[in-house]
Amino acid sequence: MNRLNIIIILIDGGRIDRVQNSKFYKQLNSDFSFFSNSITYGPHTIAAMHATFSGCYGNRTGTNSYWSTYKFKKNHFKTLTEYVHENNYYTICDVVNKLVIPKQGFDEFIIHDEQNDDLAKKHCQILDKIKEKNNFFAFFQFSNIHTGIANEVLRVYDNFSEEYFDNMKINEIRYDKLFKKSEEYLTKILEKINSLELDKNSLIWIMSDHGISVGEKIGERAYGAFCYDYTLKTFALVKYPKMKVNHVKQQVRTVDFMPTIIDILELKLDGKVESLDGESILPLLNNEKIQEKIAYSETGNPLKDTKPPKEPNTRSVRTSKWKFILNEHNNTKELYNLKLDPNESNNIIGTGLEIETELEKKLNEIKNLT
Repeated sequence: MNRLNIIIILIDGGRIDRVQNSKFYKQLNSDFSFFSNSITYGPHTIAAMHATFSGCYGNRTGTNSYWSTYKFKKNHFKTLTEYVHENNYYTICDVVNKLVIPKQGFDEFIIHDEQNDDLAKKHCQILDKIKEKNNFFAFFQFSNIHTGIANEVLRVYDNFSEEYFDNMKINEIRYDKLFKKSEEYLTKILEKINSLELDKNSLIWIMSDHGISVGEKIGERAYGAFCYDYTLKTFALVKYPKMKVNHVKQQVRTVDFMPTIIDILELKLDGKVESLDGESILPLLNNEKIQEKIAYSETGNPLKDTKPPKEPNTRSVRTSKWKFILNEHNNTKELYNLKLDPNESNNIIGTGLEIETELEKKLNEIKNLT
């Protein structure tokens, strides 16, 4: 049985605000459904993408930090790649290193040279190579934004460098130049997909794993230290034959992406492995209503250390209106009304709001799941 091919394109470090203000990305909305409020599990690639591929939070799968790729409980959690591979898909990826996504289920696991490779050219060549497969699953990581930030920010400043945080305009210009490369990359990739007529028989899923700071909060020069929306809010653009084009503004979670793809392909979940944290959001693509789910995120704040901790020490839960943050590294809590304070500037913890107790209880429930 031939099913839709799957092409997932990761715009590593793609900020949602830049997508929303980009003429190029806006033009895609005529063909793609747009999730403008998807919340990542981890504000760094390793935890974020293991959660995306498994549909489960890293506190359950074992991959909850920069250091825990090899702790992924592969005998208990099944990845999207494994599901499609079992259904006779040829599976291939091109990523920046061997740690960013689970390896199981791939026929080809390619690692690119992030400093030198022309990713658009390389990924177009891969599409040329696999176009005749009966069914294929391809995952492409566009890492140029990440590479630029690593070269120009992470290797130059620390999380408390005054020179960085005092020059937000320069930081924005730097980021915008890097983000522009994603538009150039996607232009070439989508042209190749269309020229090969893969758009007629493929599910195309463009997404980001996390955002990147431009200096909003002292203590985080890039990502992975805090649980604020400038890194937690991501996006997805989705297209497949006969899909209704839709702008989904409702909060969803990146752990919902894997079960949604399973749903679109009409595959069955394996009852012999652990259950998912994510749920299919296919009804939202069909203009149907579903209940909003709370989004859980966590990361390891390195503070003044040069390396992130091995276990998360900063956690949050989020609804479309409220955000509760637990900072275990200094025993502080934060609460934000996201409707009135989208930049998370006014911490209203301890003001007697009932939602504070509700969200803290929910955070502890999810945190303690194993």
